[in-house]
Amino acid sequence: MPEVLKINPENPDQSIIMEAIQILREGGVIAYPTETFYGLGADGFNEKAIEKIFFIKGRDIKTPISVIIGEMNDVRGLVREIPEGAAHLMNTFWPGALTLVFTASENVPPLLTASTGKIGIRISSHPVATALAKALRYPITATSANPSGARECTSAQEVIACIGDRIDAVIDGGTTPGGRGSTIVDITAHPPVILREGIIPASVVLNSFESR
Repeated sequence: MPEVLKINPENPDQSIIMEAIQILREGGVIAYPTETFYGLGADGFNEKAIEKIFFIKGRDIKTPISVIIGEMNDVRGLVREIPEGAAHLMNTFWPGALTLVFTASENVPPLLTASTGKIGIRISSHPVATALAKALRYPITATSANPSGARECTSAQEVIACIGDRIDAVIDGGTTPGGRGSTIVDITAHPPVILREGIIPASVVLNSFESR
């Protein structure tokens, strides 16, 4: 069974965050709450840890894994460029459930991008997710904490029942809102392309881009 780290989701205890960070730095995988569902977290620059994510989910290695970063400036080390209009979407919807797909820089592990050359990035509006990304100082994987094709988890208990024997720890921040995942937008195209409509309506994103 995974270690359970209980935390106040509104005001995360930094000592608990650092316990989780130590697991990530050692190549472990954790589950943590986000503004939608519980996510599976690994160091986005650790290929062995990323491999574990694919194993835990039973995920096709041809499917990219998105990441969460701690602050806006962290984008620059992960992408080749910030296309025209992308900064507007970042400033408008981050922190929040909008994943923007950029052309990945040469620093990003190909396994993370599934060799597509593109990477999905967001800043979470959940205090725990943001605290983890800031403390790790590297992108943290943000795929949902469930087997591929299964229902997403909205509590630590659901995560443990679903994949508890495959992960190192769960940060128990209570129940998350659930509903729909993040909206995913490819901003390497012009105009941007909606890859998945999630909690933020596609029309809101596209209207914002067009009216910038």
